[in-house]
Amino acid sequence: MISSLIARRLIYPLHERLLKRPTFAYLEELERSQLLPRAAVEKLQENKLTGLLKAAYTHCPWYRERMDAADINPDGLVSLENLRRLPTMDKTDAAAHGEQMAWRGVPGGAYKYNTGGSSGQPLIFYYGRRRQASDAAGRMRARRWWGVEPGDREVYLWGAPVELNKTDRVKVIRDRLLNQLVLNAFEMSPASMDEYARAIQAYQPRCIYGYASSLALLAAHVADCGVSFKLPHLKVVCTTGEPLFDYQRELIGDAFGAPVANEFGSRDIGFTAHETPQGQMLLMSESIILEVLDEQGHPVEPGNTGEAVMTALESFAQPFIRYRTGDIVRVSNELCQAGRGLHVISEVLGRTTDFVVRSDGAIMHALAVIYILRAVEGVGEFKIVQHTVRDIEVIVAPNARWQEAGRMEIESGLRKRLGEDIRVDLRLVENIPPEASGKHRYVVSKVALSDGLKAASQLPIKE
Repeated sequence: MISSLIARRLIYPLHERLLKRPTFAYLEELERSQLLPRAAVEKLQENKLTGLLKAAYTHCPWYRERMDAADINPDGLVSLENLRRLPTMDKTDAAAHGEQMAWRGVPGGAYKYNTGGSSGQPLIFYYGRRRQASDAAGRMRARRWWGVEPGDREVYLWGAPVELNKTDRVKVIRDRLLNQLVLNAFEMSPASMDEYARAIQAYQPRCIYGYASSLALLAAHVADCGVSFKLPHLKVVCTTGEPLFDYQRELIGDAFGAPVANEFGSRDIGFTAHETPQGQMLLMSESIILEVLDEQGHPVEPGNTGEAVMTALESFAQPFIRYRTGDIVRVSNELCQAGRGLHVISEVLGRTTDFVVRSDGAIMHALAVIYILRAVEGVGEFKIVQHTVRDIEVIVAPNARWQEAGRMEIESGLRKRLGEDIRVDLRLVENIPPEASGKHRYVVSKVALSDGLKAASQLPIKE
């Protein structure tokens, strides 16, 4: 086993240099800039925005045309108010105009990447080395808030194909040299989870990282098996990829005996925000400009919910400028309790696909139906698919405590929540495979939100 000190000071920096990623230089920048007052952080954002728009105007025809139409001159300093003259864009734009948006000659090279497609819309796009460094350094800084240094032992419960398809000897050796143990979130059978529990106990990590749903599933499994982890060096369990529900936080924290911190981000925009030990979600303000907009594209007041529209300030290879992410968040004017100048996100509610629609047209958070299944004895894993406002498919992988009366309890609960006129198709299966991305989605709604996101201001549902 490699010592953390050697991994941190020698192997990790060498790895990043060989890949031509300025990760540790960017980390030093972030350690300094987070201590700036909020006004200085916003000035830094403005300077970076000006550089990004100038590069986009020079090298990306699609953006040049849009900036000309919006009368934005990138040669002068561009403020956020100027930026708002530019129309928003979305995943459809990025997919349709990717080549006209890309700067293939970006310093360090442009590399093709793809999103996981868990929202139903996979996207192929380009990223550069600076963007990669921003993601890695931002995550390193966030780990340090919890007492975890680069090179400390980490366990990854991860299922993105681009990472897990490259299981050759070189990758295994690299992971071990960096003190990273990767467990496959694509394979979450009871036998696999037993093996994962043994591996985590033996590895004694300082940090565990993975999808919220996968970690919650593992936590529930070890609890059912009566397993008790002894991980005295574990500082934090970091969840990613999905909203972290309160019951998941409790499950994970109880199982691993450590605090749980949620991460917010996506492949297209990158590492966006992370929870602090004080319980605040801090934006990666040096790399992201966040706008929270209502249906009409107007900024919402702090304390209200809206769609997260982001500008990735290091996305030079294929700029994402005023990009509609589909994520629903609540903004805050509060300051970081630890004295950092970074912006605070008070709540991440999920994606527009994390909502269900009642038969009378009301929009409800996925928690509205998740709580019903969670309350039924004998339900192990589950997945709910809303095909139409009246057609609900329920897939249950029962455990040993399942009784047939649970079927009636589920159907009755769903009708009370979603309408007495719904049709429920409930199936029992041995296990529920993850999405193509490796995530375990509890609720999938195929009903388009026709009335916008106004109902999101009433969320989350508390019981």
